[in-house]
Amino acid sequence: MKRVAFYTLGCKVNQYDTEAMMKEFEEAGYKILDFEEESDIYIINTCTVTGQGASKSRKITRRAKRRNPEALVGVVGCYPQVDAQEVLDMEEVDFALGTKGRKKIVEYAQQAMSAKDQLNFVQEMGEEDIFEEVSIEESKDRTRATVKIQEGCEQFCSYCIIPYARGNLRSRGVEDVRAEVARLAQGGFKEIVLTGIHLGQYGADKKDLDLAKLLKVILPIEGIERIRLSSIEGTEVNDDLIDLISQSDKLCRHLHLPLQSGSDKILKAMNRPYNIKEFKDMVYKIRDKVPDIAITTDVIVGFPGESDKDFEDTYKVLEELKFSDGHIFKYSKRKGTPAASYSNQVHSEVKKDRSRRLRSLVDSLAKDYKESFIGKEVEVLLELERDRKSNLLTGLTDNYLRVFVDGEDELKGELVKVKLLEKEGDLIGELE
Repeated sequence: MKRVAFYTLGCKVNQYDTEAMMKEFEEAGYKILDFEEESDIYIINTCTVTGQGASKSRKITRRAKRRNPEALVGVVGCYPQVDAQEVLDMEEVDFALGTKGRKKIVEYAQQAMSAKDQLNFVQEMGEEDIFEEVSIEESKDRTRATVKIQEGCEQFCSYCIIPYARGNLRSRGVEDVRAEVARLAQGGFKEIVLTGIHLGQYGADKKDLDLAKLLKVILPIEGIERIRLSSIEGTEVNDDLIDLISQSDKLCRHLHLPLQSGSDKILKAMNRPYNIKEFKDMVYKIRDKVPDIAITTDVIVGFPGESDKDFEDTYKVLEELKFSDGHIFKYSKRKGTPAASYSNQVHSEVKKDRSRRLRSLVDSLAKDYKESFIGKEVEVLLELERDRKSNLLTGLTDNYLRVFVDGEDELKGELVKVKLLEKEGDLIGELE
């Protein structure tokens, strides 16, 4: 039996795409191995959001070939879609495939096995592109599954290469989404994470469809206890969606709303579709209807032209909005984006210091949010594996708090009610 191993870099969409490709290989009779094992085929699903992402993709590709010099190495995803030639310049690469045609990954790999030279299967993006229907397999070893419902982005933020890598907006059909969620429910999954490259634009390419309307179709599916949304733009959270979160027992009280900067000047330079007042108003509106909601965010520090005042404005916005957590990224040039050519680049040491300050602030805000739930009763969806360090059961609340529970194995995979206590900075769930 032929063996294949995968390595995934980047976002939840990439993770979903990898699982879909794994399914194609399994159905063709291949055995899936861990990437650290010696395999006949290695597939690296790449990320190219930053220059560091592309660099890591190259590093992993070379590691695969060193592990088994006779193995076939395929590099797929965003990196070859944006720069196929740079990928094929690596002698370790046997074939390249972009973000289109992954359903034929087995066929392409088999062609590459018998080819004497490198093969390039990267296809150009076009306005006629449609959502490529792929799905993942049921699994009994997890409680949470990601479901990809949307592809592509047309925002063209000045720092981002993704619109060039993923193409135009394409939404998955409502019935296809419903069918996959129902199948995953039958397979034992209890939480579904809906994801996409530009999730809030789900349905924009179809008639009379948006994310809230899709949710109304899948929320009634039996067996699914929770539906969680991945990152979504604050400007795309409409009243219907807020009402659903406030009224539904299944829709998780957690939204990830990328801020990116607290300066209107920088937001304009980034080509972001909102100003600070609009962003704040949306956060206050959401919290007014869903008081305990977790709102997490992304921030880029050191974007070209970011002055000390711009940074301080960002710091003050984070302080005011009291996010429950967040990711802080130091801006890095990405070849092919407008911002890479901006002349007023920020010094690396300045970016490092600003990143440290914001990370410290976000850590403090996350601690405050977590502590506000001590003494309260919450529901935790326990995972199927114990925490390796403590050997306790562990899981997440719907508002994304990590909780540890001292319980029996029979509780694994169950939704349990606990009272939250604190011990050494961790949340401990006391069973009722």
